[in-house]
Amino acid sequence: MRKLKLFCFLAAVFIGTGASAQLHYVCYYTAEKPVIDGSGQDPVWQKASWTEDFTDIEGDLRPRPTYRTRTKMLWDKENLYIYAELEEPDLWGTLRQHDTIIYDDNDFEVFINPTNDTHNYFELEFNALNTEMDLFLPKPYRNGGFALLSWDAQGLVSAVQTKGTMNRPGDTDTGWSVEMAIPLKSLGFWDDKRLPGDGSQWRINFSRVEWDRDVVDGQYVPRLRPGGKRRLPEHNWVWSPQGIIDMHAPEKWGYLQFSSHSGGGDTVAYVPPADEALRAVLWKVYYAQKEYWRKHGRYAATLKELGVEAPELWMKATDLQFTAGTGAGLNIDQDGKVARAAAER
Repeated sequence: MRKLKLFCFLAAVFIGTGASAQLHYVCYYTAEKPVIDGSGQDPVWQKASWTEDFTDIEGDLRPRPTYRTRTKMLWDKENLYIYAELEEPDLWGTLRQHDTIIYDDNDFEVFINPTNDTHNYFELEFNALNTEMDLFLPKPYRNGGFALLSWDAQGLVSAVQTKGTMNRPGDTDTGWSVEMAIPLKSLGFWDDKRLPGDGSQWRINFSRVEWDRDVVDGQYVPRLRPGGKRRLPEHNWVWSPQGIIDMHAPEKWGYLQFSSHSGGGDTVAYVPPADEALRAVLWKVYYAQKEYWRKHGRYAATLKELGVEAPELWMKATDLQFTAGTGAGLNIDQDGKVARAAAER
């Protein structure tokens, strides 16, 4: 009990110094596949609840988003189904080629890490023209990762419906919606083809990129910084707030809990991961080491140097690498990968 209290205390400290409280969503099983037409009107969708309305990526540090965004999810043995609605008074989109940089338009983005280790995760982006970009990252950019645009979500089906007229300034639009079926087998790599079951938990988040625009010669153009040629920074609205301006920090994403129940009136409680407090402690060490590196050009050799006092933690470090772990066999390294000892996997 003393160890648990200590870990919970450190987790609270970690959350209070920059981490955001992750949201969660219980995703119910559907025996009937929705028709992917972008409308979200299939009866099966009525059994799925809405997520919370999106907020700024930094959470309460910034004003609430101007326009509403929300999403729903369902699953079966083949697919993860996602439906999202985006309020938008000025429908705009220009990109029509697959795997172009879709967030140069207003877009809707999906981030998925099935293993909750921050590595080997997936990103999908859609604009209001239903142009899609999908990519795989072996690890986050902050740790030297790079986007593999050659990866495709094989078998992905998506559709968009718009409420208004695309690219016509001066009229009144109300928004757009996107619906997709993501094959579960595509969300694995190499020999990792684990499919979800009842109670499985993945990390997931959603982002909406919204650009300020002006009308020039009858067309929408992104608004530029005063006196310059660069765009103003985009608005970045998300489901589970990151607390930082970076979607590529998977440890800050929300939790997706799969349920074999059918939803509707048959609701299931979310169960927080049993090791969440331990993970928070490890992330506290990780961020402390990165700050130490920034100041000293090397990693700290001991927890004492980091100012972390927790006898249940151990750490091995050189100037260039470190691994920290707990008595429960959970560990983290300099690349931010969270893993269990091989015997416990």
